[in-house]
Amino acid sequence: MKLLPANAQAQLARCAIPARGRVTGFKAGHHRSPYLGSSTEFAEHREYSPGDDPRDLDWRVFAKQDRYCVKQYVEETNLRATILLDSSASMRFQGNAASSIDGAKVSKFDYAKYIAAMLSFLFVRQGDAVGFIQFDSEVRTQLPARGSNSHFRRVLQLLDAAIPENASDAPSALHEAAERIPRRGIVILLSDLLSDSQKLMQALHHLRYRKHDVIVFQILSEEELTFPYKDVVQFRDLEGTIDDIDLDPASIRAEYLRQFTGFLNDLERSCRSIPVDYARLNTKDSYVSALSNYLGHRNGGRR
Repeated sequence: MKLLPANAQAQLARCAIPARGRVTGFKAGHHRSPYLGSSTEFAEHREYSPGDDPRDLDWRVFAKQDRYCVKQYVEETNLRATILLDSSASMRFQGNAASSIDGAKVSKFDYAKYIAAMLSFLFVRQGDAVGFIQFDSEVRTQLPARGSNSHFRRVLQLLDAAIPENASDAPSALHEAAERIPRRGIVILLSDLLSDSQKLMQALHHLRYRKHDVIVFQILSEEELTFPYKDVVQFRDLEGTIDDIDLDPASIRAEYLRQFTGFLNDLERSCRSIPVDYARLNTKDSYVSALSNYLGHRNGGRR
């Protein structure tokens, strides 16, 4: 499988993606549910009602308080994860630095597709369901979350066929996605996030309001992060909103880095305040190492 190299699968074989907080699923699993059921983890007491199983009575409470109470337990469930892939034209940008993906230069979009494929693989392997949404200025493709191998193959087919070509309106598309995902779960956003930061935060707030555990992977190239250009360069807007322009990089490098670094730092702070998990990725770095580091951190240093 092109998007799932065997060596990448082997390197991430021990990684897991736990839910933070409670999620809703459709079968017994290993993530905490918002509902109460019959697992082994005690949650709370409630007054006995006719029809309750007498085996759930807590006789120690009766001995101390002379009242009948039943024990309730936290039910565990599998989770539903949805991967949101930004397929706007800005994601076509390809830096000059060779990546760890076959030593080739890759676009931000290619890098995002490899991450989406690997995350989908990890979710299905651990018994969870994965869904897929491709968007630019609006939602273009949606595949509801399922956990079967045939569904997983369909996700890979959609990823392989996806092409970034239209102008972006990530905030609007994310608001639409928030209304389309029916149950709380994990939502993973793969995007360069080159949009109005205030509107982006409003859209991420919408996803959090819907009770989702949100993870944001901001994918950028080395050139965007360091602006290494030396000679006069023609810059082109891949989304076609402004005309091409010739610039002397030396004359704008300091100001570009000041503004772009400020934008990134503000974005990261805002994400963490919601709270939303945020990770900034560079396409020249190994996506396998980036995922391994992030998942290790999410698991509290455990695998």
